[in-house]
Amino acid sequence: MTPRLLGYYRADVMKLLRSEFNYGNVMEVPRLVKVVVNTSIKEATQNVRLLETAAEELSLITGQKPQIRRARMSIANFKLREGMPIGARVTLRGNQMWEFYDRLVNIALPRVRDFRGVNPKGFDGRGNYSLGLNEQIIFPEINYDKVQKVTGMNIAFVTTAKTDSEAKALLKHLGMPFRQ
Repeated sequence: MTPRLLGYYRADVMKLLRSEFNYGNVMEVPRLVKVVVNTSIKEATQNVRLLETAAEELSLITGQKPQIRRARMSIANFKLREGMPIGARVTLRGNQMWEFYDRLVNIALPRVRDFRGVNPKGFDGRGNYSLGLNEQIIFPEINYDKVQKVTGMNIAFVTTAKTDSEAKALLKHLGMPFRQ
């Protein structure tokens, strides 16, 4: 079954972008390639259980098992040793990516306190967008009563757009609420 947002992209957004940027070929139209959701917990150096619960919550949010990330180098000031688990990451592609994007834009972001839109300055110059969230509890899959520690996450949207304006137009047509 095709995700709702993917059908909307194929039917409407591709036509809008093609007319807006005068693409000659359908394959020139930017598309969403992958979404990377990353979380790290600095207290995981003392309590590994916090990282395990964060990974479980990340799997509930994304629908995919996260990869545990380990420290690359030792940093004495942070009491961090090389190889210690400090974060979790999930890379979403295909239907899971479209479903996650749909839930993020239509359900989770409107639940953020005092939400006025996402920062339009999160582009990297090559058509990719990064977004930071302060709380994982904005997702309806997370039971607030079972949360041990409120953690944030970084979400990166990788597109095939060549410029930031093309990527912004793509994400805006897909429903991303950018701040004015």
